[in-house]
Amino acid sequence: MTERPTLAVGLMSGTSLDGVDAALVRLEGPTHATLLDFVTRPYTDGERAELRSALDPSPNGSAKGPMLARLHVRIAEWAADAVQTLLAQARVPASELGLIAFPGQTIWHEPPLVSWQLGEPAVLAERFGVRVVSGFRARDVAAGGQGAPLVPMADVLLFAAAAGPRVLLNLGGMANLTFVPQRAIEDGVLAFDTGPGVAVVDGLARLVDPRRSYDRDGRLAAQGVPDEAVVAELLADPFFATPPPKSTGRERFGDHYARALHQRVPGTNGVATAVELTARSVAAAVGRWIPGGTEVVASGGGCHHPGLMTSLERHLAALPGAHALRRFDDLFFPGDAKEAVAFALLGYLTLHGQPGNVAAATGARGPRVLGTVTPA
Repeated sequence: MTERPTLAVGLMSGTSLDGVDAALVRLEGPTHATLLDFVTRPYTDGERAELRSALDPSPNGSAKGPMLARLHVRIAEWAADAVQTLLAQARVPASELGLIAFPGQTIWHEPPLVSWQLGEPAVLAERFGVRVVSGFRARDVAAGGQGAPLVPMADVLLFAAAAGPRVLLNLGGMANLTFVPQRAIEDGVLAFDTGPGVAVVDGLARLVDPRRSYDRDGRLAAQGVPDEAVVAELLADPFFATPPPKSTGRERFGDHYARALHQRVPGTNGVATAVELTARSVAAAVGRWIPGGTEVVASGGGCHHPGLMTSLERHLAALPGAHALRRFDDLFFPGDAKEAVAFALLGYLTLHGQPGNVAAATGARGPRVLGTVTPA
């Protein structure tokens, strides 16, 4: 018997803190997903400030407790707004959905101890009367994994090349990549965080011009010159030389990191230095761990930064075998929707009792069914 297609909404709120992405996806088995519609519910400046306060590693004692408890609900409400807008735009009633996949917002990422996300799934289940799959990272961490990256399962099943190797690169707040030798085959898959994506770049942009939430169109970086000596010193961070599997977040490469860099390289030169740090750390990871000549397909907010893409393309081309840089948009659908689509797939796998992690990517002891289900 042929399985009926499943209509799902995948959500994503990443380390870039741009907003909540919501993708309406039709799944016809685990290897075929069609993006039907997509929206982003941007965060307001006030909402973004709330999130940054929660992410700030500075110890504030118990004062953060009530704020985090309220934020747990507010993040779910923002996600519900995104779902409501998406369904209205697509003219699809919630009753037609098979699931909502809600990974929440990562607040603290410290594997192998914990990866903690805020966002109350019951808010979504109650508002839409739909099963909600959430808490994707905890089981992988409990199995000795990093709890990240989780998008590699979608890279393996949906976005890898059918007849050859491909790297799927995500330039979000953090940057991560997945190397897949061949679509739908996990053998030989390698996936890990390479370090900062645009989180440090955007943090510097806000320090240079508080009116900005990020370096729109790369304008600030274009006015500066990277400090090569500082870039070389930053690249000596042990994280970059650590073999995969590995993951990171704003605990390491967040606003405090941007503030320290701003003190050393103020103004637009600091923004340009952060861009070069991201480009060179990504290229170095590709050069160290990926076979020469493998094409790199990029998605994420960093693809909208011309300076970052130009620098990354230059450094990838200089590696042995010359890695070509392509845009996810040119091969599939708008890359901004990729991670939301990936979580729709992960939710689908959970409901079908199928593993959602790639153990080679996270370092878990083996495949695990991820997440918990809040009933409709």
